[in-house]
Amino acid sequence: MAAPGVAAGGGNWFSALALGVTLLKCLLIPTYHSTDFEVHRNWLAITHSLPISQWYYEATSEWTLDYPPFFAWFEYALSHVAKYFDQEMLNIHNLNYSSSRTLLFQRFSVIFTDAVFVYAVHECCKCIDGKKAGKELTEKPKFILSVLLLWNFGLLIVDHIHFQYNGFLFGLMLLSIARLFQKRHMEGALLFAVLLHFKHIYLYVAPAYGIYLLRSYCFTANKPDGSIRWNSFSFIRLISLGLIVFLVSALSLGPFLALNQLPQVLSRLFPFKRGLCHAYWAPNFWALYNALDKVLSVIGLELKLLDPNKIPKASMTSGLVQQFQHTVLPSVTPLATLICTLMAILPSVFCLWFKPQGPRGFLRCLILCALSSFLFGWHVHEKAILLAVLPMSLLSVGKAGDASIFLILTTTGHYSLFPLLFTAPEKKRLFLIGWKLSTFSAWHLWKSSVNLYSLSLPGS
Repeated sequence: MAAPGVAAGGGNWFSALALGVTLLKCLLIPTYHSTDFEVHRNWLAITHSLPISQWYYEATSEWTLDYPPFFAWFEYALSHVAKYFDQEMLNIHNLNYSSSRTLLFQRFSVIFTDAVFVYAVHECCKCIDGKKAGKELTEKPKFILSVLLLWNFGLLIVDHIHFQYNGFLFGLMLLSIARLFQKRHMEGALLFAVLLHFKHIYLYVAPAYGIYLLRSYCFTANKPDGSIRWNSFSFIRLISLGLIVFLVSALSLGPFLALNQLPQVLSRLFPFKRGLCHAYWAPNFWALYNALDKVLSVIGLELKLLDPNKIPKASMTSGLVQQFQHTVLPSVTPLATLICTLMAILPSVFCLWFKPQGPRGFLRCLILCALSSFLFGWHVHEKAILLAVLPMSLLSVGKAGDASIFLILTTTGHYSLFPLLFTAPEKKRLFLIGWKLSTFSAWHLWKSSVNLYSLSLPGS
């Protein structure tokens, strides 16, 4: 898990940070885990025990495979290690199976694959230029960024207690961002294309990637006023990007297309019948919309303006994943959420196209796309806030204004994850850890005079 020092003369502080958080993750192994633990165990069993033609049809468990094919192959690879720990975890009919060896394997699989995240943070630190960094280590922007990312409280909750593989996936995203900052556009595009076929939630930020690569890579020059020089358009670069997308998609979806199963795969990836909100409401616009509808329905019943027999039976607070019909306000469709999301991201995409600010402008657009999708998307998970929090960490060590926004975003975003910790030990211990990390972040972001630092390309 450890990585080499970020810069010459920087000592081993990065390795120490990576090792320290890895040890903390090991201490969290025996803590509570959510139903996602069983979800991933079942996916190990599906991919190990069944031929590929049955992966997206298998429904013995309610936790059916609903991630893109690359993640299915990821589970398949893990299953061949899992069999040396406990063969019984790979039995499809062993629903809700758990053993000490199963627990150790699944927990350590998350910790081990976090090596991708550690490497990505290492690469992101290369994109930070602390022109007037303080003499103290804790005042250096690279050190602060490493702490903000490696010790991110949200990832600790979601991956190492709740149980998921977000560190591995966010590692791919951060690595693609780093490659774009390093002007290695093809690598950045390849990494993001691969990421989309691991987990399709990253479609939230796809507009930022698409517009940035088209504007800043396919168009090779600008006019003096910053506008597009249309005759600088490179068809070769556009074809190269298109070829990357095509080849990655063909590798991922090709086998299922050959089996005539693509519609089935897509129906699993986009299950719109799951309803507007997740069981744990994400703190977004639709949560407020649901709450308002609930208040209006209570008032309507009290004033006898509504017929109790005509109130929809499905409850939006039952914790079940299901469709819900609003009582007073108009019910929301997936199309309505798509339109709202597109309208929300349009200003940031517009600015990225007409007022490009290089990789920094791309990063701002990515964050705004993530926040817009979080606020207005269909069936948004509370964990999706990390799509904005982690990239915002990069901007927070650049300017004081960005740091203040980051502090608000990370505090509210991480607080919204606390419903995932509902057992007493985790509430007490993790709250203390989270409070200490947040205090450290707040103190050192301000102490280090972040307005003196700039996020730039290496050597610029």
